Amino acid sequence: MLELINISKRYKDKWVLKDIYMKLNEERCVGILGVNGSGKTTLLSILAGVLKPNSGRAIYKDEDLLKNPVLRRKLIAYIPQKSPLIEELNALDNLKLWYDKDVLKKEITSGVISLLGVDEFLKKPVSALSMGMKKRLSIACAVASKPKILLMDEPSAYLDIICKADIHRYISEHKRQGGSIILVSHDVGDFGICDEHYVLKAGILSPFEYKDNVDELIKILV
Repeated sequence: MLELINISKRYKDKWVLKDIYMKLNEERCVGILGVNGSGKTTLLSILAGVLKPNSGRAIYKDEDLLKNPVLRRKLIAYIPQKSPLIEELNALDNLKLWYDKDVLKKEITSGVISLLGVDEFLKKPVSALSMGMKKRLSIACAVASKPKILLMDEPSAYLDIICKADIHRYISEHKRQGGSIILVSHDVGDFGICDEHYVLKAGILSPFEYKDNVDELIKILV
């Protein structure tokens, strides 16, 4: 279990995150919904080690991941909204930067690369890929280390229904294998794949009981 305790972040005079508290259990997907600029990406960036908080801890088995970068890199994979791929290379060459040769071959034929449908465009240059293809390839690269926890920033943004289905299928498989996911989005459609739901507004993270009550959720967000 990962426990976020009183994580706060300030930019100049503005508190973007205020005493964030949340528990993430194994085989669970936690969804955090918020409008653009609500602090969702800031929270994931802190957990991934990209940003430092003003205060707070992220406890995993008595270890603070915010102070243990070695353990954090072993446990966590971060899939940002913007593509981290090398545009000049094709999909396969990007994957080779992350995978050992033998492991890569296995993942292409029957593993995560096949599950995400990346095997269908291995020879295409990244610059020629659609947004959905880039997102699926980014996920395939990020999970090469077999992380326990995935941090996913707007995984369905600008994607068609087929690409969304591929990503949701992978999320389900990651949970089945004992993994956990924190998914942040401004798209209510992503909430359906999540087991627990939160709303991030004005720097405050609040639990929300989501039962397709979209109108109520929108009222909270605005």
